[in-house]
Amino acid sequence: MHGFEWTAADGAGRGEAGADPARLGGHRLVPLATALVQADGRILHWSEEAEALSGYPAELAVGAYAAQLLVPEVRRERVQELFRQIMAGPGWSGVHPIRHRDGSDIELEFHTYPIAGPDGSPLLLATASDVRALRQVEADLAVLDGLFTQSPIGMAVYDTDLRYVRLNNALAKINGVPVEDHIGRRVAAVLPGINSAEIEAVMRQVLNTGRPVVDARSHGRTPGDPGRDRAWSASYFRLEDSTGRVLGVSSSLIDVTERFQAEARAARAQERLALLAEATARIGTTLDLQRTAEELIEAVIPRFADFATVDLLEPVLRGEEPAALQPDKSVQVRAVAVGEAYESGLTRAADAVGVTSEYEANRVYTQCLRSGRPLLRARVDEDVLRGLVPDSERVAPGVAAGVHSYLMVPVLARGMVLGGAEFVRTRNPEPYTAADVALAEELVARAALAIDNARLYRRERETALTLQRSLLPQEIHRTLGLEIAHRYLPSSLVSEVGGDWFDVVPLSCGRVALVVGDVMGHGIRAAATMGQLRTVARTLATLDLAPEQVLTRLDETAGAIGEGQFATCVCLVYDPVERTCTVSSAGHLPPVRIAADGSATVVELPPGLPLGIGGAAFESVEFTLPMGATVALYTDGLIERRGHDLDEGIELLCRTLAARSRTLEESADAVLGTLVAEGTDDDIAMILARALPVPAERMATLHLPADGPLPSQARRFTRATLQNWGLTVHGDFAELMVSELVTNALLHADAPRRLRLFRDDRMLTVEVADAGGQPPRLRPSAEEDEGGRGMHLVSELAHRWGSRNTREGKVVWAEIELPYRAG
Repeated sequence: MHGFEWTAADGAGRGEAGADPARLGGHRLVPLATALVQADGRILHWSEEAEALSGYPAELAVGAYAAQLLVPEVRRERVQELFRQIMAGPGWSGVHPIRHRDGSDIELEFHTYPIAGPDGSPLLLATASDVRALRQVEADLAVLDGLFTQSPIGMAVYDTDLRYVRLNNALAKINGVPVEDHIGRRVAAVLPGINSAEIEAVMRQVLNTGRPVVDARSHGRTPGDPGRDRAWSASYFRLEDSTGRVLGVSSSLIDVTERFQAEARAARAQERLALLAEATARIGTTLDLQRTAEELIEAVIPRFADFATVDLLEPVLRGEEPAALQPDKSVQVRAVAVGEAYESGLTRAADAVGVTSEYEANRVYTQCLRSGRPLLRARVDEDVLRGLVPDSERVAPGVAAGVHSYLMVPVLARGMVLGGAEFVRTRNPEPYTAADVALAEELVARAALAIDNARLYRRERETALTLQRSLLPQEIHRTLGLEIAHRYLPSSLVSEVGGDWFDVVPLSCGRVALVVGDVMGHGIRAAATMGQLRTVARTLATLDLAPEQVLTRLDETAGAIGEGQFATCVCLVYDPVERTCTVSSAGHLPPVRIAADGSATVVELPPGLPLGIGGAAFESVEFTLPMGATVALYTDGLIERRGHDLDEGIELLCRTLAARSRTLEESADAVLGTLVAEGTDDDIAMILARALPVPAERMATLHLPADGPLPSQARRFTRATLQNWGLTVHGDFAELMVSELVTNALLHADAPRRLRLFRDDRMLTVEVADAGGQPPRLRPSAEEDEGGRGMHLVSELAHRWGSRNTREGKVVWAEIELPYRAG
């Protein structure tokens, strides 16, 4: 026989690579010697094990007397007596020494059996083994058996089919199943409440590869503790015999529930911190109220909630300060963000984004908002759900979706309730805990601060935008000889309402001033500064000042408004009769001119300094705007983009305006569609003006000769012209004003050169051009004075009057207001 010994797995202290498998009885062999002895004491058979134990080979032993060969002479007589007793009796077992060939004594354990030989003669079969080796094996087995039975660590042996072969009482106690109920069964059959599939996968891996696995985790519930989840750490190694034949798998197991729970708590805390850090970076990236709520939803799904919604009070959405919630009043909230991790149907059952709901004063939702404290329903069943949802129709979808845990957190900022955020778990099996409540409060607080900032910025934006729009032209009057299209577009950023403006100022004699400006900075102050500058610019333009003079006075105004209030501006005056444009710039972008054939050029201007710097000298440039040509004035928000040069934007503007077969309004839309397709970080103001022919019936000109009765000629021309225009009702006033203006030019200027009558839908304008440079003045006159009353008379009869300098001298003009239906 061979003795067997349990040996420690060498691989238990190594990594998986190169670990040696443990073997059952593979290292220490206990040889069992056999011999046959005849009745006369001579040896008939001598095994190899007998040779090894005694040192005598078979050729020396067979045929020799056993007592003479193996027993010293002093003990020989007693041994021979024992031999005779054995041959006469049933056999004998015991320990007896023999003499080794080298002369030493060896203790052997004998088992002897009298047997009959083939011919019926008596024989003695003796087996023997080394007592020291045998005792060592027995001691080893005793130690191993004691370790297996007395160890508090769960231990088990499985066969190659992963069925229990042996286990100790410690493991049976851990599992809560008797030892005998394990034998011959697999883990899944004994312990259906744990992750048996994963366990057997690990065991199969060890069985196939021979590489031990240390600290394999398992978890679940056992019959020994069916009411609580537990966790274990197990190590597995393969069992082999001395020949390398695989016998099965052995395992050792300890309970690590407390450590597992501590690790789980730490992992959850770490996950909460990570979620909080990520959410902090994600929430509040814009000053858009709805986008902030959406960012909160995106941050919590699916890691914290399977379904979530954010509702805000109606006053908050209007930018108002939310009032304290009254105990006996309902609240109106609007859904601003909803999201879910799975197609559970809850999104369809909840209020859609943009839908306003009214919650009665006694509803749980309303009470939670009023208290300002979170509402936790860790375990939700159908009855609890009925108390949470606003109407019974939503109970069934909630039950069907598997709602089992609910948390609501009021959205609070600066002590005010802005709304509520709801979090629901359906597939996530863990109920919400107090730690989850703290995390949700922190997340919602961050979102609430961003939402409140968005509300305040929205209110400021709307205030600035309202102010700005109220200061911009409310109506653009039609101008003869010029078609005008204009656009104003506020910044797409909530806080970026700025000071861009445009204006179209009707001037005398059908001329028009086009003004575009941009106040540096944003907000209400920029809008207020814009309003002041626009008003002053409009007033200066109506005084018939040249564009460079308008900018000079406007620069003084900007400097007086306050430190740091700078602006750029471009002013262009168009004369529809001469079709000339006179333009000057104060640090503004140059106009773009588009010919009738579609070719586009940038008008080269002296750039000038921005308004408000002070001491700047401005210059004007004059160019002709041919029939059908267009000029574009704009602010930098139209062409300026991050990562691109201004020249690129101007070139794109030119290409867009160069497209033919468009109306002016279509061209304006095309410019915005091309250059502002993705929104803009700045305000945009733009004017497009296209030169049109002045109808012949709208203007009449009389060139005055150097001599002759000029006042009478002028009166006759005026009478005939107004008769043709159907304006004879205004003939007397017009003739009187023409007579006085021509006479005044004769007396105080070199000579009148031209009389021009001009009418549009609102005014009839009389202008007299002369060679003098001195503008007319209203001078006091005494009763006895013969003259000096002409301009007083003109001032009384005219709606307004004035003069402007020209290259040849000056033009004095006066206007008579016409009925709106004239023309």
